[in-house]
Amino acid sequence: MSQNAITKTIFLPDGREIIIETGKLAKQADGSVVVRMGNTMLLAAVVSNKEAREGVDFLPLSVDYQEKFASSGKIPGGFLKREARLSDYEILISRLVDRILRPMFPGDYHAETQMTINMISADAEILPDALAALAASAALAVSDIPFNGPISEVRVARIDGQFVINPKASDLKSADIDMIVGGSIDSVAMVEGEMNEVSEEEMLEAIAFAHEAIKVQCQAQMELAEMVGKLQKREYSHETHNDELRQKVYAGTYDKAYEVAKRGRANKSERKEGFASVLNEFVESLGEEHGYDMTLIKTYYHDVEKEAVRNMILNDRVRLDGRQLNEIRPIWSEINYLPATHGSAVFTRGETQSLTTVTLGTKLDEQMIDSAMVSGYNKFLLHYNFPAFSTGEVKPNRGPGRREIGHGNLALRALKKVLPADSENPYTIRIVSDILESNGSSSMATVCAGSLALMDAGVPVKDGVSGIAMGLITDERTGNFAVLSDILGDEDHLGDMDFKVAGTSKGITACQMDIKVQGLSHDVLSQALAQAREGRLHILNEMNKTISSPNADYKPHTPRSFNIVIDKEFIGAVIGPGGKVIQQIQKDTGATIIIEEKNDKGHVNIFASNQESMNSAVSKIKGIVAQPEIGEVYIGKVKSIQPYGAFVEFMAGKDGLLHISEIKHERLESMDGVLEIGEEVKVKLIDVDKKTGKFKLSRKAILPKPGAEAQQ
Repeated sequence: MSQNAITKTIFLPDGREIIIETGKLAKQADGSVVVRMGNTMLLAAVVSNKEAREGVDFLPLSVDYQEKFASSGKIPGGFLKREARLSDYEILISRLVDRILRPMFPGDYHAETQMTINMISADAEILPDALAALAASAALAVSDIPFNGPISEVRVARIDGQFVINPKASDLKSADIDMIVGGSIDSVAMVEGEMNEVSEEEMLEAIAFAHEAIKVQCQAQMELAEMVGKLQKREYSHETHNDELRQKVYAGTYDKAYEVAKRGRANKSERKEGFASVLNEFVESLGEEHGYDMTLIKTYYHDVEKEAVRNMILNDRVRLDGRQLNEIRPIWSEINYLPATHGSAVFTRGETQSLTTVTLGTKLDEQMIDSAMVSGYNKFLLHYNFPAFSTGEVKPNRGPGRREIGHGNLALRALKKVLPADSENPYTIRIVSDILESNGSSSMATVCAGSLALMDAGVPVKDGVSGIAMGLITDERTGNFAVLSDILGDEDHLGDMDFKVAGTSKGITACQMDIKVQGLSHDVLSQALAQAREGRLHILNEMNKTISSPNADYKPHTPRSFNIVIDKEFIGAVIGPGGKVIQQIQKDTGATIIIEEKNDKGHVNIFASNQESMNSAVSKIKGIVAQPEIGEVYIGKVKSIQPYGAFVEFMAGKDGLLHISEIKHERLESMDGVLEIGEEVKVKLIDVDKKTGKFKLSRKAILPKPGAEAQQ
C-alpha cells in the first residue's frame, strides 16, 4: 500500500541535512510532519477546532513537547514505568515553541488549537530543542489552519571562534555562545540562550548568522506547503464588531486616557484606578439603558488605552511612572536577612522584590536526572516562585507553572556562568527566589538577588551578575521608536518587545527576547543592547554597595567540606566490607562521607557541621590510605595476643606483629600479663616482609636501654 509521503530536504551551512516528511503518519490531524536530523526524529501534529467557544476573545493554544523513552531505548524510572507529567526540560522546549508560534496567529483567530510534538527517535549528538519549532511550523504549513508563518528556530553556537548551526551535543562543551534563535523569513522574533561574558556586538553577530539559516528553513516550508497543496487556509469568523461603537469609545476616552498616562510617578494601583475611572465615566455617559455590548466596550477601551500609552511615550519621551526612557527605578538591597540560612538577600527595584536564599548541600542532595536523552546528576538548582499576593491577587496555589519554570531557568543560566568549576565546588547549590512584589521583570530581580545571596553564602563566584528587562514601542507609520530600560508590567503588556539581558561587568551571560512586531531592524536591536548594558552596569553598581565580592568564609552553620584524592586501590579499604568501615567512621564522627571513582582515582568528599567532626573524619580516612613507612612511630591498639607476641593495629586497617622479643629489652618468658586487648601501645615499624607484605613492629626500639640514664 502506497503512503504517498511527501518530503522536503533542508541543507545546513555545513552540508548536513534536515528532512521534513508529511502524509505518512498521523493523517487525521489537521497537519502533521516528521522532522529528521541524523537519528533524531520529531513527530508534530496540530489540530484546531473549526469554531471558537462562545465568549472566548483570545487564542486558546496549547503546545506540548514530550520525549518518548523508547526513542533512546530506555524504560522510564519510578513506579509507573511510563511517561508521566512533562519534565522541566520538556516544558522549557514547549515554551520555546509556544513563544514564537503564538504571536504568529491572526489576532482575531480564537479557535482552540493544540500542538503536540513527540520525540520518537533520539540521537545523542542531535539535540531536539533546535528542531521542535521547525516541526511545529511545518505541521501548520501543511494544514488549513490560519497562520502568519512559516517560522523556524535554530541553535547557533560559537565553537573555536566559528559560528555553527545546530552543532553536535559533544561540541557544545567548548562553545562560548549557545543560543536558540527563532524568526520568520523577514525578521527575528525570539532569542534565548547563554554565553561566557560576551559582548553585545558578538551576540548580534550570532543572531544575524542564525537568521540566515532560519530564512532557508522558512522557504523550504513554503515549498512543502505548495507541494502538499495547502496554500489556501480555512475561512473563519470569530469576532463580531460594531464600528460605530468603536469610534464612540475612542472619541469619548482617548484624550482622558492620554492624560492618565501622562501623570507619571503614580504607582501601579493608582494608574489602574485612573484608567478604570475613564472607562466608568464613559459608560455612565451612555445612560443606564444604552444597549451596547459591555464586552465590546471593554475591548475597544483596551485598544484605546494601549494606543494612548504608546503615543504618550513616543511623543513625550516619558514613561508611565514619569521616568526617562533609560532611567532605572530606585534600588535597595540587603544581605544576611535570614540568619538561619546559608545565604540570603532581598533585592527590590521599584515595585518588584525578590527574597532569595542559598542552601549548600552535599552530593547526596544532587538532583537525579532520568530522561530519554540524559541520565545523570545536577548539582546547581534554581527555583522561582511567584505567589498571587506579589501582584495583590487571590489565586489558588497549584505549584509552579510553565512561566515559573521558564523564569527560573533563565536566572539559572545567568548565574551558573560565574560559579566555581565542579572540581572546585564540593557543594550542591540550591537557590530559591520568592517574588514578594511584582511589577516588571521579576526574573531579572531573581538574577540580582541570587548573585547577592551567593556572595553572602561565601560561594566563590567569579563576579556579580545583574539583569535588566528592555522594552520597545514602535510606530510603523512614522518609523519612530522608543527603547525602554527596566520596563514595568504595563509596558511589557502594551509594548512590542521584552528583551531580558543578564551579565557581569565583563559581558553577557544569558538573554531572552520575545518580539511582537515584524521587521525589527539591526539598528533597533543594537540600541536596545547598548542601552541594556548601561542599565545593567548601573544596577550592578547599586548591588556592589551592598556586597561586591563573596564573603571570605561560609556561615558558621554551613556544612564544611574537605576533599581527599586517594589511589584507586584504597577505595575498598575506606568503604570496608559491606560499607562497614565508612559507616563506622560516619557514626563515630558525625560527618557525611561520599566516595566517587573518577579518572582512576578515588575522590573522597567529607561534609561536617563543625571543625572537630571534620578533623576526626579526615584523620581516620588519612590513616586508612596512608602508606606505612619503616622507621615511623605509631600509636597502635592491641587486637589479639598470641604466645609469641601481639598483633597491633598501628594504622586503620593495618595490623603488624609485635613479637615477644620486641616488647622489652628484658627477656620475656611468656605473654601473660604483659599486654591487654584494646590497650594502646606506642610502636615503631621496623620492617616489611618483601614476600608476604607483613609488618614487623617493635616497642623496645623506642624505649631507652637499661642503664642508659645511669651512664649519662
